[in-house]
Amino acid sequence: MTAHATLQPTPTRTGPVRRLGPGLLLTVAVAVAATAVGTLAPVIGAPVVAILLGAAVRALFGQRRWWPRLRPGATFAGKRVLQAAVVVFGLGLSLGAVARVGVTSLPVMLGTLAVCLLGAWLLGRALGVSADLRALIGSGTGICGASAIGAVSPVIAAAEATTAYAVSTIFVFNVAAALLFPPLGHLLGMTDQGFGLWAGTAVNDTSSVVAAGYTFSHAAGDHAVVVKLVRSLMIVPVVIGVSALWRRRAANPGAAETGTAGPERPAWLRLLRLVPVFLWLFLVAAGANTVGLVPAGAHHALSVLATFLVAVALAGVGTGIGVADFRRAGPKPLLLGGILWVLVAVTSLAIQALTGLA
Repeated sequence: MTAHATLQPTPTRTGPVRRLGPGLLLTVAVAVAATAVGTLAPVIGAPVVAILLGAAVRALFGQRRWWPRLRPGATFAGKRVLQAAVVVFGLGLSLGAVARVGVTSLPVMLGTLAVCLLGAWLLGRALGVSADLRALIGSGTGICGASAIGAVSPVIAAAEATTAYAVSTIFVFNVAAALLFPPLGHLLGMTDQGFGLWAGTAVNDTSSVVAAGYTFSHAAGDHAVVVKLVRSLMIVPVVIGVSALWRRRAANPGAAETGTAGPERPAWLRLLRLVPVFLWLFLVAAGANTVGLVPAGAHHALSVLATFLVAVALAGVGTGIGVADFRRAGPKPLLLGGILWVLVAVTSLAIQALTGLA
């Protein structure tokens, strides 16, 4: 019996290198090409070129039989490599600078978030968009795109199709922001700090904030990243508020639970888990630079590395862009997302002008 068992074929497991390698190599190749183009045309910039080239590769080869083998590595690049780039950016910043940016940008962040959430409620009802979809699109537009949607979705027990619908809607305007914000910023004659604040508060997802910020200028990109990461902390109070509202509205008190089985975690741990891990790592990296653990001579090399990692990540994001994503969003949620996007962008500019932060 034992001898017979030893002759049985053992299942093979695909290692991380074989699983992620092909897609990562593709994104690196696209990033190299995008960096070259971005060097020749700095007004466009490598991040935007990386997204467009990635989308072009998807359009050309997305129907080939071997394309699914590239998706794991490309998806990994679009998420994890981007998070790694943000952490590397942190190695060139100080906690004092992060705190100053957070405090000065707070009026714009709170103002845009209030306008977005109120607009989602009022306009969404007028357009006939469901309450769940209004909550997801409003939080995604007002805070941090898909990450906020992912945090709010289980709290309101949203269906998977509703969550996918909201993510697709947000995704459309992520791409639009990465393409339109930099030329608009130059047209408006914005400073690096003003544009960084605008991008950090008016663009949905981290990838698009990075793309728009660093396409405008390196200084604007640094500022936009910090603003965006501080803005991501708004997930915590928004999720708490949405949870309380849905609990009150639900006929069944258990309907607005997270929907996950298992023992109840302590409140402080649940709040801690709402904040993405890479944001904590970013603060650790900035702390390391603050206390002098990062040599001053390494800052330029780290900046170059982080910028290239951004291009790799956005190449991965680009390979995920398909026509189906735009079709899936549908007209009404897409219209709501577009109106909210414009409202947030205009509100950010208006508050900057009123407070003298522009």
